[in-house]
Amino acid sequence: MKIILASNSPRRKELLAGLELEFEVRTMSGIDESYPDELRGEDIPIYISRQKAKAYLPTLADDELLITADTIVYLDHVVLGKPANRDEAIHMLKALSGRQHDVITGVTLTTKQKSLSFASTTHVEFAQLSDADINHYVDVYRPFDKAGAYGIQEWIGYIGVRSIQGSYFNVMGLPVQRLSEALKQMNK
Repeated sequence: MKIILASNSPRRKELLAGLELEFEVRTMSGIDESYPDELRGEDIPIYISRQKAKAYLPTLADDELLITADTIVYLDHVVLGKPANRDEAIHMLKALSGRQHDVITGVTLTTKQKSLSFASTTHVEFAQLSDADINHYVDVYRPFDKAGAYGIQEWIGYIGVRSIQGSYFNVMGLPVQRLSEALKQMNK
């Protein structure tokens, strides 16, 4: 099967390339990423990844396998999405400071014949972050394209992440070990 990654994320491209698979990137704009209010935890990014897959399904050829994904930062049963601006990014990082949260990625693999979805959850604990550290990170790294306003692979991850339980790569945006298993399952 020809693998299609439905993402513009440089991190997802890098992580999928690490599996030594050939793939093509295909993106589509205007996909609704909202979800029903009653969804909680892992159900949220799975739902969104499935919605993305539905949007692409009419464009798939018979020999193509599509990978869609969505990552959320989940703190106290609240989704911290991508910050709209500097103030929102600072607010999110202050909320995460000194606390544990979950990073959850939902992934859907889709062909014309079948579909498989799963979620991966990583527990991340931040050390207490100073206002100066938060301001520096937001001003230098501008994390407006990142759920929860941070990238673990960036400076804030080096100085702020006290511990993680689960997949590091999931926090970057793609649980590649679990994805590798799911790809094998799809090929059965």
